[in-house]
Amino acid sequence: MRLRHFSPRTEEAYLGWMRRYHEFHGRRDPAGLGPEHVTAFLNALATRRHVSASTQNQALAALLFLYRDVLGIQLPWLDDLVHAKSPARLPVVLTRDEVRAVLARMEGEPRLMATLLYGCGLRLLECCHLRVKDVDFGRNQITVRRGKGDKDRATMLPVSVKLELAAHLERVRAQHERDLANGAGWVELPGALGKKLPSAGREWPWQWVFPATRHYVERETGEKRRHHLHGTVVQQAVRRAVLASGIPKRATCHTFRHSFATHLLEAGSDIRTVQQLLGHKDLATTRIYTHVLNRGPAGVQSPADRLLGG
Repeated sequence: MRLRHFSPRTEEAYLGWMRRYHEFHGRRDPAGLGPEHVTAFLNALATRRHVSASTQNQALAALLFLYRDVLGIQLPWLDDLVHAKSPARLPVVLTRDEVRAVLARMEGEPRLMATLLYGCGLRLLECCHLRVKDVDFGRNQITVRRGKGDKDRATMLPVSVKLELAAHLERVRAQHERDLANGAGWVELPGALGKKLPSAGREWPWQWVFPATRHYVERETGEKRRHHLHGTVVQQAVRRAVLASGIPKRATCHTFRHSFATHLLEAGSDIRTVQQLLGHKDLATTRIYTHVLNRGPAGVQSPADRLLGG
């Protein structure tokens, strides 16, 4: 998987499914099992555990990788596979007042990160992975590196958050300088960049915008590093803020991204522009937000409003 540059999260997910498959068949050698065993495992996921279609597809991808790329075995088409149903779900979207209410009940770095999730349309991990060099105050732009699908994209930097973000980075820089003075100040670098640029891991442009509060020591190099702030910190802060606001919606960090797209479309932004800002490969993925605009489904007016003057 590392030869193919899979992400750490994909590695973890694939290994998990391979282990479950191994346990499901009594820890028998996968090389001695065939397509009927793969089908039995995937069918059990759909019929016994009632997993979603995306979960079943992830398990299938992991097992195809195991057989094709690890064991060198080509599995024929799995004709008897029962695919999990994939129901159409509309995203949860907050109104502008609800976004304001949630942010008002947050503070510190989680509040700033949640503001960027909404103001830039970022995914949570994309926000956690931001480095100093990715923020361009002069062009009011944030560059997302290695987003979903390992793609880069540019999105907007809200003018309203520039001063707060700049003040935050000043505090982060002061912390980084203290780390340097104490023999620390390293961060993880992507790919083989650490070998190409040995000192880059301590340079300011490569530091995390939202660093963790604690250090850790990298085993292979002995470097004293900081990781980025863990996503669960923001998730828990958002959950508390939503509950405190009394909003009767199941809003999460990703809801800010949904709200970003919906509010842009409501304001008249071109759907292809929104697609680019979100980093969607297929325009159909972006079109789902046209069904949750504040004008009702398909953007039409209810006949009750015309009748009763609403």
